[in-house]
Amino acid sequence: MNDIDASVLARVAVQNDETMVSRWLESFEIALIDRKPAAIAALFAADSHWRDLLAFTWHITPHRGAEQIATSLAARQAGTQARGFTLARERTPPRRIRRLGLDVIEAIFTFETAVGRGNGVVRLLADEPSKAWIFLTSLEELKGFEEQVGARRPTGSAYSRNFGGDNWLDQRHKSQAYEDREPTVLVVGAGQAGLSVAARLRQLGIDTLCIDKHERIGDNWRKRYHSLALHNQIQANHLPYLPFPPTWPKYIPKDMLANWFETYAWALEINVWTGTELIGGSYAAAAGRWQARVRRADGSERTLSPRHLVFANGVSGIPRIPELPGLSDFAGEIIHSHSFVNGAPWRGKRALVLGTGNSGHDVAQDLYSHGVDTTIIQRGSTTVVSVDPSAKLNYAIYDEGPPLEDCDLIAVTATYPLLVKGYQLAVERMVEMDKDLIAALVARGFKHDLGEDGTGHQMKYRRRGGGYYLDVGCSRLIIDGTVGLLQFEQIERFVAAGALLEDGSIRAADLLVLATGYHTQQGLVRRLLGDAVADSVGPVWGIGADGEMANMWKRTAHEGLWFMAGSLAQCRIYSKHLALQIKAIEQGLMPKESPGPDGGSHASRSSR
Repeated sequence: MNDIDASVLARVAVQNDETMVSRWLESFEIALIDRKPAAIAALFAADSHWRDLLAFTWHITPHRGAEQIATSLAARQAGTQARGFTLARERTPPRRIRRLGLDVIEAIFTFETAVGRGNGVVRLLADEPSKAWIFLTSLEELKGFEEQVGARRPTGSAYSRNFGGDNWLDQRHKSQAYEDREPTVLVVGAGQAGLSVAARLRQLGIDTLCIDKHERIGDNWRKRYHSLALHNQIQANHLPYLPFPPTWPKYIPKDMLANWFETYAWALEINVWTGTELIGGSYAAAAGRWQARVRRADGSERTLSPRHLVFANGVSGIPRIPELPGLSDFAGEIIHSHSFVNGAPWRGKRALVLGTGNSGHDVAQDLYSHGVDTTIIQRGSTTVVSVDPSAKLNYAIYDEGPPLEDCDLIAVTATYPLLVKGYQLAVERMVEMDKDLIAALVARGFKHDLGEDGTGHQMKYRRRGGGYYLDVGCSRLIIDGTVGLLQFEQIERFVAAGALLEDGSIRAADLLVLATGYHTQQGLVRRLLGDAVADSVGPVWGIGADGEMANMWKRTAHEGLWFMAGSLAQCRIYSKHLALQIKAIEQGLMPKESPGPDGGSHASRSSR
């Protein structure tokens, strides 16, 4: 067969797949509009999955099984009025691909609802293309309230010549001062989470103020330890609207990223108060506004009255200092890894690093590289994965060829059971790739695990935000013995000179670095907003009862309180959905009560 024949056959195959997907979408729309559960269920495989991002449920909502999917879709259709399901002609065309061990036809489609427009992904079973295995519906924009981008880019007076009046810079200074108004949204934190959601809100016309306790935007990365670089590759890490330059390295150093954040805030015209910290607040239910007390860099305080308060200061909150026997007796210096910069000040001295997550390993490697006699202390079993090639597997979608916005849509199709299965399959490959590394660590006495159900580091990140190390060289130092290894149970207590071991010897140290993680965001809310608010919200991050991330990127149990966190990719993707929810609330489009799985009303998370 020559190249021309192969090309013709490939085009025919694509056309056939497009026809099958179009037929399925047409049949689905007819059954949906008729609101006939049996007809809808007939279009789904028995063990199928539907994940809705706001389009039908105004929430991030997973469903499993043809009957549950059909019942929920039929019940919600009266209010949603979804229609116009058609292949997205300007997106990646339907393709045959293998997902989680199944051959499927994967396609991106568009649709409309009563209030907005959406995109979605459907995966039809390749051997039974009349049945959908995976179905995603995602609200992308609100009709009449579209983002001010592209052809709708702003053209107001702020961007005109304004002879004799304020120019753009004058107006930016006034906008950021908030001397004559209150922000609609107050975002706490100006890292990737805060900047992403603030940029989205601005494009939706929502007046948003970011505050950050650091002196400069990007200091949340800039001030971290000297050797830090991102552990995942650049193609998954862009921020909304403004991708990184194509000249940038695969793994971005922290200072490049920090400076980019500063540039990003300027280019996207995001209002940011640096050197400003939230010190407390309360919610006035009658007025529907927060009373948020902030302290500025000059020590002055102001009470802001936003309608929405978004915590965007990371997955973790306050550094956790554990209670350790004899810690107060230690005569050396004790610091948390949060405050560690580099090992230069301790050259020629001895250090203990407590904790074997990413921070603990990186701190230990940095100390060793500065000539410090370093020992790492392991408290619990740790998942270790090579950055290259193993960790790259979890971002394989971004290497498949489709543009970023298509990869983002494909990446969020998975419900919790599918995530678990996907990570388990990836871990099986990782273990094979890293088998020599793992065996050598175990032989050295390092406690290694693959996660509680073989899901590895990615599910540990989702469930607890830690417990793993993406290896960039410290594992070899431990294996070779150039970085010492102690198990915490070998330590009886800390003493003035260092760690007293159970055998009576002392592991001497001048420095103890506590790479012991952070308190949860719920603890930070408790400190700043009080017990009642913290208790009403519940855990933040981790896996909720429905398999979705707890209280993340969606309405919480307290009106006007939101949480935005995660990787750069998660912030890029879900900032759109969080911003759309706030815009919908502000425009009266989002109900105080949302329909339950059967279509009946239940108290929404924002009104309880």
